[in-house]
This record gives sequence, structure tokens and C-alpha cells, in this order.
Amino acid sequence: MPSTTRTSRRPARPNPLTKVRKLCLSLPEAHEVEAWGEPTFRVKNKLFAMYAKADNHHGDGRNAIWCKASRVNQRLMIDAAPDRFFSPPYVGPSGWVGVYLDRKVDWDELKDLLWDAWRMTAPKKLAAAHKE
Repeated sequence: MPSTTRTSRRPARPNPLTKVRKLCLSLPEAHEVEAWGEPTFRVKNKLFAMYAKADNHHGDGRNAIWCKASRVNQRLMIDAAPDRFFSPPYVGPSGWVGVYLDRKVDWDELKDLLWDAWRMTAPKKLAAAHKE
């Protein structure tokens, strides 16, 4: 006899790394390198973003992307939206900002943050060739 109990399943959320990877690798001369067990994103082999999975000590239970930023911008973002932004371990004191990826993400905003991180990291001549 068939069971009358229904199990409701939510569709699995897409892996945010797929979208993050696409955004990062769309930046000029960006490439991916695995470091510390996680994907990192670089330009001319200099780090501008790092992915942190929820299930390791870097992710602290939540999927996130860490982006290079100025200390002023980091503080403004965290103060304005602490539910979306945080100071990541290790690199936070240098101004990097973490963006949680386990809730509704403003992907356009993240793209802008990644561009800023890329510009801060890319050699001056390369960055100048890709001004908005």
C-alpha cells in the first residue's frame, strides 16, 4: 500500500562557487589557483579573491567569498550590512571583506566588489587599460 505521507523537498541550491568562479574568471587575465584547500583568484599571480566553503575552518559554517578591499570600504560595508559582510580571518586586518553567499546575494554588487579587488591587485598598466 502506498504511503500517504508526503515529503516536501526543497530544490537544492546551486553551488555559489560556480557563479563566483564565472565572475572572477571573467576579469582580465584572472586565473584560479587552489591554495589552502580552497579556490583562490589571482591576476598576474597576485591574490584578489578567495572562496571559503562552509564546511571548513575558513568558511565558519557559511559559504563566502573574501575580496581585497580598502580598510575604509571594509568598515563601511560591515557597518552598513553585518548580515551580508564580515571581516575574514587572516586577511581582514588588511582590509579584505568577506561576503556571505548562503543567503540572497546581490550578484551585481559582488561583481563590482570583485572588479575593485582586481583593480587594487592588477599591475597599474593592466588596471589602467581596463578602466570603466
